[in-house]
Amino acid sequence: MSALTVYADVVRYRDLFANLFRRDLHAKYRGSALGVLWTVANPVMLMGVYLLVFGVVWKSPFSSGGHYPLFLLTGLAPWTFFAAALQSSTRSMLDNANLIRKTRFPRQLVPLSVVAAHLVSFGVMIVLLLVVDFVVLPRARATELLAVPIAAVFVAFVAGLALMAASLNVLFRDVEFIVASLLVPWFFLTPIIYPLSGVPGAEHHPHAIQAIHWLNPLSPAVEAIRAPLFLGRLPFWGDALYLVVATVLALALGAFVFSRVDDQIAIEV
Repeated sequence: MSALTVYADVVRYRDLFANLFRRDLHAKYRGSALGVLWTVANPVMLMGVYLLVFGVVWKSPFSSGGHYPLFLLTGLAPWTFFAAALQSSTRSMLDNANLIRKTRFPRQLVPLSVVAAHLVSFGVMIVLLLVVDFVVLPRARATELLAVPIAAVFVAFVAGLALMAASLNVLFRDVEFIVASLLVPWFFLTPIIYPLSGVPGAEHHPHAIQAIHWLNPLSPAVEAIRAPLFLGRLPFWGDALYLVVATVLALALGAFVFSRVDDQIAIEV
């Protein structure tokens, strides 16, 4: 099964995918009074906590810059989507064991529909940031729409990782615990609450900054989205190229791993 076939099934079986998407979206917000508004509430609450910690309790040098709340939100939006989509999709095959055992259908639709359900939240957050940044940050008005296609590439990157994690978790149940335990250090190793440039003492540890930038695939993605959306400039070409290459690799690895375990999924779940 080729990589193109794996992802083309989303279009070929679009009615089934739409049903899975609606079910996942309904399950995500079932019984919630605010519904999709939790999309905004979650990163805003996180922003409030970080502003309290880094702006009041421990006066961070980056919190004194202009519009630090928006700086935080432009990093928290992709991170929240990434963390929630990856963690939810990793267990998706196991959570849908009854459906997978009873019916023969393209199983890759299960984790991909979970990513699509979280995409709604991400989309709402990006739209709100576009509106707020347009009003508050004149410098970003000419470039902010460029964040939309960059965010779309980032979604494809997350989809590839999600498919790979979900497939591996069918055979190795430790994967979901590994993903959960990695998310906390991964967050602090991603430039969300701090910029990669202008970090105090960075000149004494240049290799550490370079490692955070280039060894963490989320760093170029966050930087590429933040540049047009917050800084009002085109993303650094290295970040954009890195994101595109990482996305191609993630999609290819996701399809490769899935195709190797597809025949075992119904047995193992």
